[in-house]
Amino acid sequence: MALESRITQEEIKKEPEKPIDREKTCPLLLRVFTTNSGRHHRVDEFARGNVPSSELQIYTWMDATLKELTSLVKEVYPEARKKGTHFSFAIVYPDPRGKAYRLKDIGSTVSGRKGTDDSMTLQSQRFQIGDYLDIAITPPNRAPPLSTRMRPF
Repeated sequence: MALESRITQEEIKKEPEKPIDREKTCPLLLRVFTTNSGRHHRVDEFARGNVPSSELQIYTWMDATLKELTSLVKEVYPEARKKGTHFSFAIVYPDPRGKAYRLKDIGSTVSGRKGTDDSMTLQSQRFQIGDYLDIAITPPNRAPPLSTRMRPF
């Protein structure tokens, strides 16, 4: 008999988060990897101590929202500032059962538009210090690609 989790994204978002005093709490180093192809990096690109070359290093806190991270990425990539640019966020973390990494989609934002994932925090998605953040950036003139988990047939 198979058991399945009944926890929804809404319940995860509702978990009470401890407020972080940014004046008294030291920020963490967030290693962010971006692509402009609209697709996330492959997890094998993180294997054996390797990482993709498109790294940004951001000092932030666990209560950083996806919208806040979007604005920091837009400061570095002027082409991502266009209204309608789509940012898809995923956490890349080590697989506890082996030496491989896993990728977990956590949400998305759109430049110039309000969205349901804008206020989602790293903490609410169970981000742990040492995990990576992968952001797939899709320009406004292209539709975001189908999820890799969805089959086009």
